[in-house]
Amino acid sequence: MQKVDLDGKTALVTGSTDGVGRLVAMELGAAGAHVIVHGRNAARGKDVVTQIKRRHGSAVFEAADFSSLDDVRRFANAVRKHTDRLHVLINNAGIGTAHGGAARHLTADGFELHFAVNYLSGFLLTRLLRSTLIESAPARIIFVSSLGQAPIDFDDVMLARNYSGTRAYCQSKLAQVMNALDLARELESKGVTVNSLHPATYMNTTMVREAGVTPMSTVEQGTEAILRLAMSPELEGKTGLYFDGMRPARAHGQAYRTDERARLRELSERLAGMAVKAHGRGR
Repeated sequence: MQKVDLDGKTALVTGSTDGVGRLVAMELGAAGAHVIVHGRNAARGKDVVTQIKRRHGSAVFEAADFSSLDDVRRFANAVRKHTDRLHVLINNAGIGTAHGGAARHLTADGFELHFAVNYLSGFLLTRLLRSTLIESAPARIIFVSSLGQAPIDFDDVMLARNYSGTRAYCQSKLAQVMNALDLARELESKGVTVNSLHPATYMNTTMVREAGVTPMSTVEQGTEAILRLAMSPELEGKTGLYFDGMRPARAHGQAYRTDERARLRELSERLAGMAVKAHGRGR
């Protein structure tokens, strides 16, 4: 795969202390980018930074718990203090269907855990870093989603009724795609592209193993698909796309309804609070 030159560029990969995010961060570092590594575990984060530097790359670790919107805000502030440029943002952090067991869990903010970690944290982070991405254009935003998608029931977004980990996960992954399509339209004239993808099916990751599923794909396959969106010259200027691995695909039909996306955006802005208006769409 031909790659754009990342020397002197900055890339942020959320959820990059394990699994596909870890390998993506290491490959971006090897390609010349200064990588901001994110995760909850400082020891694992520092190990990724060490591995990148051993390959003569540049990296720094910033910890944050994406189940807390206050921690997302703190993390965004730390990123902005660390750098005034951001050329690649890969929203990869997430939890799987089996996380938390069969019971429904709420965050300290009162949100269903999968919706908060997989979707709402990335929604807020991206908007808090919006002006930095625009000032760094051309820039790319990537949402690591899934083929597993379930429609959003706006009467029960937090799944107080008929909860299951699979439904929670799949709803959060569709929300990511809807957000990507919404942002693509918003940023299309500002030199920032926004795309989403299902990287590979049941990669050999901790998330898949915790779900009791036999892996069908390698982490390397998923990494290749994500790096293509982040680095391929053929995708320069291409925005509002969804991929199944390396192939263009179509997400769940709800993602293409502008009224449904607007409804999700309004809900998300309300849940995320005034920080969105102060740092995101108002700039």
